[in-house]
Amino acid sequence: MTKYGKKILEIVSSSRSHKTAEEIFDALRQTYPSVALATVYNNLNRLWRENLIRKVSVEGMPDRYDRIQRHDHLVCKGCGRLLDIDLGDLTPQLEQKAGISILSYDLKLTYLCEDCQKK
Repeated sequence: MTKYGKKILEIVSSSRSHKTAEEIFDALRQTYPSVALATVYNNLNRLWRENLIRKVSVEGMPDRYDRIQRHDHLVCKGCGRLLDIDLGDLTPQLEQKAGISILSYDLKLTYLCEDCQKK
């Protein structure tokens, strides 16, 4: 793993804010001012393919990156705000309902945050 890959993994793993590639790029530039945005995207894609980070996709929003630890997400339909929620590991229940072995799942619950409800 490159020095950039290690630092990007550290940034994503230590964050709870579901950073975009651009936010990770800004954070990485604190350590490596000359790094290119393409380098960040290439490393993020490699880390994701190697299952070292999670990619969270929400329609109409840029992809965000998250630590690999098992958890699910609440997504505000209004503003796209993304929050962690711990529902435990639902794999056994999902496998029983589906009748197949599941490698992984990414559960996103859609809701309206308080701010959007007030609008």
